[in-house]
Amino acid sequence: MPDLLLELFSEEIPARMQAKAADDLKKLVTDRLVDAGLVYEGAKAFVTPRRLALAVEGVPARQPDLKEEKKGPRVGAPERAIEGFLKSAGLASIDEAKIQKDPKRGDFYVALIDRPGRAAIEVIAEILPAVVRAFPWPKSMRWGAGSLAWVRPLHSIVATFGPQTEDPDVVPFTVDGIASGNTTRGHRFMAPAPFAVRRFEDYRDKLEKAKVVLDQARRAEIILADAKNLAFAQGYELVEDAGLLAEVAGLVEWPVVLMGAFEPEFLALPPEVVRTTIRNNQKCFVLRDASTARLANKFILVANMAAADGGKAIVAGNERVIRARLSDAKFFWDGDLKVPLEDRLPKLKQIVFHEKLGTQYERAERIARLARELAPTVNADPAKAERAAWLAKIDLVSEMVGEFPELQGLMGRYYAEAQGEDEAVAHAIADHYKPQGPNDLVPADPVSVALALADKLDTLVGFWAIDEKPTGSKDPYALRRAALGVIRLILENGLRLGIVTLSEHHAVAIDQTSARLKRDRDQKLGGVISESTGLVSVSVSGRLVRRSSVELIAFFADRLKVQLREQGARHDLVDAVFALEGQDDLLLIVRRVEALAKFLDSDDGKNLLAGYKRAVNIIRIEEKKDDASYTGAPDPQRYAQAEERALAQGIDAAKQEASAATAREDFAGAMGAIAKLRPAVDAFFDKVTVNVDEPAVRANRLKLLNQIREATLAVADFSKIEG
Repeated sequence: MPDLLLELFSEEIPARMQAKAADDLKKLVTDRLVDAGLVYEGAKAFVTPRRLALAVEGVPARQPDLKEEKKGPRVGAPERAIEGFLKSAGLASIDEAKIQKDPKRGDFYVALIDRPGRAAIEVIAEILPAVVRAFPWPKSMRWGAGSLAWVRPLHSIVATFGPQTEDPDVVPFTVDGIASGNTTRGHRFMAPAPFAVRRFEDYRDKLEKAKVVLDQARRAEIILADAKNLAFAQGYELVEDAGLLAEVAGLVEWPVVLMGAFEPEFLALPPEVVRTTIRNNQKCFVLRDASTARLANKFILVANMAAADGGKAIVAGNERVIRARLSDAKFFWDGDLKVPLEDRLPKLKQIVFHEKLGTQYERAERIARLARELAPTVNADPAKAERAAWLAKIDLVSEMVGEFPELQGLMGRYYAEAQGEDEAVAHAIADHYKPQGPNDLVPADPVSVALALADKLDTLVGFWAIDEKPTGSKDPYALRRAALGVIRLILENGLRLGIVTLSEHHAVAIDQTSARLKRDRDQKLGGVISESTGLVSVSVSGRLVRRSSVELIAFFADRLKVQLREQGARHDLVDAVFALEGQDDLLLIVRRVEALAKFLDSDDGKNLLAGYKRAVNIIRIEEKKDDASYTGAPDPQRYAQAEERALAQGIDAAKQEASAATAREDFAGAMGAIAKLRPAVDAFFDKVTVNVDEPAVRANRLKLLNQIREATLAVADFSKIEG
């Protein structure tokens, strides 16, 4: 079967766009092939800095023939309706149509249309230009007098189609004056002459000879292997960086790995500063000494050509730039160290965190108060936690973080250490943004934990208070990440915190900020009070704060479900536990969920759940039928059978035992107490008829069934459990 080769050759494609562009090209072309009835055997896309390529194997030579039955108007329909039918069906006269009998709706015309398949190359010649014109670049440009929008000026198009045993044909089409052909070019400098290609294998091999490695993954492998080997030969180790490796592989077509050096005195800078400077400015890798694991004054660069001088000029050029950038970094570092951290605090008043939540200074004030409050709970020194909170955001006004925002927190730690702050305070400053993702480490030092929790809780409570919550896929303030961070901090450090109580208490501090901002706005408006200033004062409506905290705990429940689901837990069990009143201790919730999962995996748990659902279904049906509620305690005097009395006694005993076990946080024991109900529940359903003729007895038995539901609430809301 024939194969398709497509190449779109242009000026340099930004590295950040390349991977998605390759995926988009593959999807756009193959989806259209399938829609046209050309089901292929395999496809793979490739990308280099100057070309997008696609190889599709096993494309049929022709579309399949189609037979279509087109329904027309009724016999005797108006002439215009019949003319429209003939035109749409491609018939010359109504005599060419069949008449379909329908005793109910009347006879109608049917056209039997045979559509012979077209040659695949004709169909592909229509598909490819449409794909090029509609290509979804995140940013594109136009050039010259043309109308085509492309990421960079498009120079040529290769499009060939044919079987392996024959020379392929060029798929004929033109896009904005660029005609398809079978000619491409190799490396811009080392092999710029054009050459003809046939199918994919020929294309790939000729590109390799023309100093272009087509496969980006292979270019990355070459870079990594050569960099490691070059470093090892000089007694160094490569500091690996997957993100930088992917970016560099997108910047070169013919990777050549070289080593450069910089002055040793720059190693006095924090290693992260050296690495970030070299990475961000020159896309180079740093090295460390193999014997000490300390950063070395060497770096690895990746050139896009094999230079005649062995790369000496390229290395020298990179060394000049890196030397200048490291000099800038040293200037920032030295300047920042001259100013004590506390002296920078007033500058935080000039940085607005959010127009409804105040400045970074006001935020630091709130976080300091909350960190001190949290400190005893996490076994941290309250004074150190408060001190760390005041200093945590100061590096935002430093020169270094102004240049490299990704170093915030980390630079604060270095400045704190250099200026003699307590070690726990310094490390808390560095760690207070953590964890920032599922693979990030969770702080364990008590002061760091207190500050990290305070920082994230202030963010969450604040944005909930001003009603700036995540919606759908939009989460501009990373509140989902903050909530997951709180959950991991609590669970991995075994902390006991009441989220609702904490959030309601902290909302008071946020309200004070909101009230001040409201007064300031009012003064600027000349005394006109704005009603849309964010949080309504706690003193005006504590109910709103309560509602906000309840909504926030529901948000935590959703995030906890995500966390537990990734660990294999069932989301419905989290719902069942969160549904209980006052459940905001995340650590206890997880323990209860674990115990509930274990219980429901047992035969007793499965049978009790089945009995519970049977009881609830009966109650729901009867309540709906009677328009009544069967809550409240049943009357023991109306028990007519031993099974009723046994179930009532079992429920009372199970409630007491489960409540006592829950009070001492023995959730397995509570589940075991509820499990003892199983024999009595089974016997009740086996021997007792609920819907008897006597209304009082029937109502009493329905109330007794409701007690099963009440008893299970000691451990979870079983109505939330699936199955």
